[in-house]
Amino acid sequence: MTAVHHDSAARLWMLSTPNSCYVLRLDDQGRLRHLHWGAPLTPDQAAALPCVLDVATNFDGELAEEYPGEGGARFGVPALRVRYADGSRTTVWDHTGHTAEDGRLTLAFRERHGPLALELRYRVHPDSDAVERRALVRHDGTDGEPVLLQQVAAARWTLPLRADYRLSHVTGAWSAENQLTRGPLARAETVLTSRRGITGHQVNPWVAVDAGDAGEEHGEVWSSALAWSGSWRITVERTVHGLVAATHTAGHEGPAVTLAPGGTWETPVSVGVYAADGFGGASRAWHSYARSYVLPRPAELRPVLYNSWEATGFDVGEQGQRELARRAAALGVELFVMDDGWFGARKDDSAGLGDWTPAPDRFPDGLAPLAAEVRRLGMRFGLWVEPEMVNPDSDLYRAHPDWVLHEQGRPRTELRNQLVLNFARPEVAAWAHDWLDRLVREHGVDHLKWDMNRVFTEAGHPGDPDADRLWHDHVRAVYALMDRLRSDHPGLRIEACSGGGGRTDLGILARTDQVWASDNTDALDRIAVQHGYGQVYPPGTMGAWVTDSPNPLTGRALPLEFRFHLAMTGALGIGGDLTAWSEDELARAAELVARYKRIRPVVQHGRLYRLADAVQYVHGPEVVLVAWRLARPHGAPVVPLRMAGLDPLARYRDLDTGELHHGAVLAARGLTTGLTRDHSSRLLHLRQES
Repeated sequence: MTAVHHDSAARLWMLSTPNSCYVLRLDDQGRLRHLHWGAPLTPDQAAALPCVLDVATNFDGELAEEYPGEGGARFGVPALRVRYADGSRTTVWDHTGHTAEDGRLTLAFRERHGPLALELRYRVHPDSDAVERRALVRHDGTDGEPVLLQQVAAARWTLPLRADYRLSHVTGAWSAENQLTRGPLARAETVLTSRRGITGHQVNPWVAVDAGDAGEEHGEVWSSALAWSGSWRITVERTVHGLVAATHTAGHEGPAVTLAPGGTWETPVSVGVYAADGFGGASRAWHSYARSYVLPRPAELRPVLYNSWEATGFDVGEQGQRELARRAAALGVELFVMDDGWFGARKDDSAGLGDWTPAPDRFPDGLAPLAAEVRRLGMRFGLWVEPEMVNPDSDLYRAHPDWVLHEQGRPRTELRNQLVLNFARPEVAAWAHDWLDRLVREHGVDHLKWDMNRVFTEAGHPGDPDADRLWHDHVRAVYALMDRLRSDHPGLRIEACSGGGGRTDLGILARTDQVWASDNTDALDRIAVQHGYGQVYPPGTMGAWVTDSPNPLTGRALPLEFRFHLAMTGALGIGGDLTAWSEDELARAAELVARYKRIRPVVQHGRLYRLADAVQYVHGPEVVLVAWRLARPHGAPVVPLRMAGLDPLARYRDLDTGELHHGAVLAARGLTTGLTRDHSSRLLHLRQES
């Protein structure tokens, strides 16, 4: 079956993936109707689908419409809201054609009474169950009258009728990101949003809906995510008549931009995944999609990194960094990253941002000697940067106070003693490229930890009559800058960070190699953070550090092995003060780093299965299980851990003990982990033999 099927007689289109299909049709009135998103259908079966859920009364108006505007008996969430020069808002679309090629489908429409054209663009891939969507609006008028775009959604995802629904998403805060929330979907409009100019710590741009009966490995799940790193909104609508749809929009309360004749507005991509094998199946589909079609270097084995922040804070100097680098190299670290404090007058967070030259009092000969020493020790060299920010106490701000987001005559709110540079201004983006390119080129920087420690306030651009565009143009300029740097420096790695996990999304992952998931490095807290992260994003992109005990944020003391094992379920890093670790701790840490390198391909590239107090990865013939024990009441039964994703007819050998296990037994009866103490953990590495 072809990926895109068109039935001209039925005026129907069907997009097919390996395990799902997506069907839409023009009805008798020329409206584009959503018919099906779910289990695979044949073309004949798709043509037999009825147009359901069509309610139009004095008080209700519901239509399973693919991309609704305003006007007529529509009272739900519009995908498109416009206002013409004469004040009218109604849009009536006439279908003008389509193109279909190589898994891509574009449906074209023209507004019957106004100067707008609309393209709905879809894409599917032969080895993925993801459906990509985006929209483009174009002003084809010649009369000079602009059109105000108040909302242009990337997509509206409509679900099939079920007796009940449950909504899954994540909530959180700084150092408590990605807390999975799962509960009944209200008969209302449930709005998840960030108005902060970044993806946000408080919520993440994805949702999942099931009928209330899905589990980790069973049941139907419909999930969708917006690939955007700025402000956004997802509205999940459930009506009294049963319609459920999720509308994805980028921007601060919509784009709110003026479209002049000849102008276009294109949305970011929204991606949907249907899975028939539960939340775990949905996650594995997301991970596979990201590895194949999002990440810039999916085959990379993420290096074990060391980051200096928790060891030194702002007290950064060449000799101290050399000592940390020496100790990190002895542990088997492959990438040494010097964090904040290496530049300008940066002694704390009150000064220096924007002045990106090495501090002469701490690096009298620049960064070259430290970089050379790091490489002599066998590691790559990385730096922390925060290109989008400036301290008022900086040479840059004193020279260019107009470069920041601000409103004329209004206060400039400082958060963390800093302001946001307006990357929507071409000269600001050009300045950022100039110093970043020079920094990477002159010092051979292999890795940038790209931070963004502040949200937007007073997001104005005096003198620009369409200043609302900057909410979008800033993000696009950041994307373009990252893309250009990677093109000019093919070996450069970029780690996304925003006060931890505040910029985690498919849009930033298309330009970076990993994400710093949270500033909270407490292994116990990280269980929940990493659980929520892995619902959509691949474990191999999830930066996870081993730091000191007691933890500098929570004060909690945890065993070294427990801290390592939890960090080894993602992209392993070390961030503690190695000068304070005992010789026994350093020796054990070196053993655990070596062990991580052996299991790294399985963790970073394998299929993830979430078990009770454990995670499991399967990659080819190899299986890795990381299990932990939390606080448990005395006398509570010890339940064997039933593994998943194994061949029941095969046997699996423990590569540490040599013990042989039957796949069917591991799945049916389970494995006794042998953990008897709170905050203990175990790592199991198996290989299939037959």
